Amino acid sequence: MKFSKKTEYALRAMIDLGIAREVGRPLLQLSELADSERLPAKFLEQILKELKQGGLVLGLRGKFGGYQLAEPAARIPVGRIVRHMSGPLAPIACVSQTAYEKCSCPDEAHCGLRMLMLDVRNAITGILDRYTVADVVEVTLCKMRRNGVPLPFSDRNARTRARAQRGRASTTDTIIRELLSDYSI
Repeated sequence: MKFSKKTEYALRAMIDLGIAREVGRPLLQLSELADSERLPAKFLEQILKELKQGGLVLGLRGKFGGYQLAEPAARIPVGRIVRHMSGPLAPIACVSQTAYEKCSCPDEAHCGLRMLMLDVRNAITGILDRYTVADVVEVTLCKMRRNGVPLPFSDRNARTRARAQRGRASTTDTIIRELLSDYSI
């Protein structure tokens, strides 16, 4: 199974929105998402609209608008995103749970290909439905911290907050930034 670019970019955007939320940036502008993943902004905008229609992200308009996850990352299975963007996960229609179509073989109950593809479908859905966006975010951030890689969106967060507060840094924000930068696994 190979995901389309649209599905791949949707997954990357959802993971980035989850990472941003974890580093204190629940809202990201389209340009930030596109820049961080080196994605075409126009294509990403179409993808985010589709994710919004599916209830996976929220879009806020205006100067300080952007996109955010529609619900906690721990409640968004990766399989839900893939299904929304690509349709059923089954490799052939006769094993699909959501888009079943009778196949052309004469004896579906004893078809070896169908049995094999049922196992493939079960393996794919088992993995994609077991992991949530939060799981992927956690693994990503742990590895970044362990390798000393700067966390995405945290630097922009400081600049944006500084502009919004006209140079006055919040004590709480400063403490959180210090704790996040010192954390390692």
